[in-house]
Order: sequence, then structure tokens, then C-alpha cells
Amino acid sequence: MSLLNSRISEYNRNAVLSATPSQLLTMLYDRLLLDLSRAQLAQREERWQAASTQLIHAQAIIAELQSSLNVDEWDGAQGLMALYVYLNTAMINANINRDQALTAECIQHLEPLRQAWVQAASAGQSSASQGWGVA
Repeated sequence: MSLLNSRISEYNRNAVLSATPSQLLTMLYDRLLLDLSRAQLAQREERWQAASTQLIHAQAIIAELQSSLNVDEWDGAQGLMALYVYLNTAMINANINRDQALTAECIQHLEPLRQAWVQAASAGQSSASQGWGVA
């Protein structure tokens, strides 16, 4: 591994270790959407193995989001869980059937969610910096 790659890896590791829970969540969404965008491009170019790799990684992120979702904490959690289940199934089908439309559909569902989490995290940081946050 080159020195540059080693430094980048160290930087990424430190970013994750020092991130707040809301920052970690937005990082997961960022990576999830990156994986799906890469899968979509690979599907367009008929690079099926590359698409499969990206879709499988995206499924792993969805599984992590599902496992960390506490459905007893808030009213919308059941709906979000149902969406995660649907997206996971859609990604499996996009992979098996080489279905670009399903990959695009997953992106369409996730982009607004990512934006909502980014806004919520930003609002939480703003409140915390004003002394209104809950520890």
C-alpha cells in the first residue's frame, strides 16, 4: 500500500471514530448512494460483476441501518423499516435480473431520506452548539 493510500485510510478511520451518531448515519447514507450510483453506471456499461459488488455492499449498508433502527423509539420507525426491507429486496432483484430501473428506484427513494437526515443532523448540531442539545 502506498504512503498516500495509507494516509487516506488513516484519515477515513479517524473520521469514522470521531463522528457523532448523526454524522455516522449520514456517512452510511452517503456511501449507500455512492454504491448505488456506481452500480447504476456499471449496469449501463454491462459490467455485471462490478454492479453486483456495489449492490451487495449497498445491501450490507441497508442491513446495518435495519439492525440499528429501534422501532420502539418513534412512530415512523416501522415505516422506515418497511422501506429498508423493500429496498433490500429491490437491490437483490436489481442484481439477479440486471435491472437498471430497480437500481434507479432505490436511488430515488434514498436521496430524499439522506437529505432529511443531513438536515436533522445539522439542526441537532445547531441546537447543541446553542446549549439546547440533550447529552
